[in-house]
Amino acid sequence: MNASATSPSKIGPNSIIQTVNALEASIGKEETEALLNRIGQGHFIGNLPTDMTDESIFHSLVTTLDAEIGAGKTASILEESGQRTAEYLLRVRIPGLFQKILKLLPAGPAFSLLFFAISKNAWTFAGSGEFTYTTGKNPVITVKVIHPSRPSVGSFFLGTFTHLIHELVNTQATITPTIQPAASSLICTYRVTM
Repeated sequence: MNASATSPSKIGPNSIIQTVNALEASIGKEETEALLNRIGQGHFIGNLPTDMTDESIFHSLVTTLDAEIGAGKTASILEESGQRTAEYLLRVRIPGLFQKILKLLPAGPAFSLLFFAISKNAWTFAGSGEFTYTTGKNPVITVKVIHPSRPSVGSFFLGTFTHLIHELVNTQATITPTIQPAASSLICTYRVTM
């Protein structure tokens, strides 16, 4: 699916909200505010987005965090942010009945149904990028990030997909990420073993 066909540049606010929350959980509120000010992102302090937001705002946050605290720490924060985003989706966005149905199904059909549903709203996290997935014994999820960013952004998707798969498809599944820079994009691939 080409997310740009639906909405060229808007993504959900949880990408930013949960990244700030993950920072606060990791280093505390005071240090998070100091860090955000240092990297020119102080406008988020007490002013987190509540509506769909331009993807450039999230990618700017990722890029400045990556430059300030390093790729490894940024990836860890973003993975936690993705997990928190998945928790939000389970709590607020994914209907309870749908969750119950998925948990009753074998892993393969549950994965197929879950990611079919996700694909209908993929633009809310892929922005101008592309989202695809395969099914079968070892499915592959791919997010192509078009907007300039850093490879650590792939950890946000890893956290989200891993948490959703563990909660709704198979608690024992393993997800192996490969983040590959390509011409003016990042190819984030997640191989699922169930």
